[in-house]
Amino acid sequence: MGYVGPEVVKYLRRSRPDAILHGLDNAYFAHCLTGTSVVPERYLDEQLYRDVREAFSDLDLRGYDAVVQLAAISNDPMGNQFEAVTLDINQNTTVSIGKAAAEAGVKNFVFASSCSVYGVAQGPPRKETDQLNPVTAYAKSKIGAERELSAIDTSMVVTSLRFATACGMSDRLRLDLVLNDFVACALSRGQISVLSDGSPWRPLIDVADMARAIDWAIDRSIENGGQCLAVNVGSDDRNYQVKDLAKAVAARIPGTEISINTSAPVDSRSYQVDFGLYRLLAPSHQPVVDLDQSIRNLISGLERMNFADIEFRSSDLMRLKVLQGHIDSHRLNTTLEWI
Repeated sequence: MGYVGPEVVKYLRRSRPDAILHGLDNAYFAHCLTGTSVVPERYLDEQLYRDVREAFSDLDLRGYDAVVQLAAISNDPMGNQFEAVTLDINQNTTVSIGKAAAEAGVKNFVFASSCSVYGVAQGPPRKETDQLNPVTAYAKSKIGAERELSAIDTSMVVTSLRFATACGMSDRLRLDLVLNDFVACALSRGQISVLSDGSPWRPLIDVADMARAIDWAIDRSIENGGQCLAVNVGSDDRNYQVKDLAKAVAARIPGTEISINTSAPVDSRSYQVDFGLYRLLAPSHQPVVDLDQSIRNLISGLERMNFADIEFRSSDLMRLKVLQGHIDSHRLNTTLEWI
């Protein structure tokens, strides 16, 4: 019930019409629907409402073919503010779910990891065998989870999908992602504010293509990549410098000005990524949504919402603001548990 999940359940329902699909979420962002009048969970056979930190103490996973672990404190600002919770949910809970799945005889476990584990990476695009340099709580929790999952004594096939930076339209849109932010800036202000000096590199992947990768990993065989696999997910032609993303958005929205903070401190995340292994292992699930299509989908989605909020960075379209609003209204405590 977050940003990626709605696209995943829609894709899986199309690709696997006879599958039994269950969702589990504690619904922090359930109310954050964008551009849709119906909940995306309608594609599921059942939606469970539980905190993943507690859910698997009494949830029987026997009979499930696959478990997809998307649940996470999902970006750097949230990870910095809720560092202990980030470690608990993103790493400790992920490993607990993995162990529960293995004990229940689940065949495939899919973990949504991140290319942010490469941190600041000078030189050629990073391959899975290259040195990692996680510099944020979020990135550290992802690589910690990967390592602990690989240590589980199991025959279960484990796939850690190191996703490029997410972008694109969703039924629960987030604007705290670089491309999404730029499109929102252009539409609401006529100006894109690049908070860095524009030089950092980011690989991008549309949420629709993230769903394609998850569909592949759900029944990946051990012969196709091994029993425990960590793989970069994206495409080589979608490694961009941030300033080039701003230019691409401005080209699609005429009249947009670009403001770059040339005095900004060096960004702690800059990396190009090599996606050759994913191209080799998943030839029929390669990304199909290019940068321009992601931009056009965002524009049409935001226009469908009648979006015009110049203060959107203080709105519920920013995930940290939603969590803080729950806390301020005494719905969540500081460890992000419902009160």
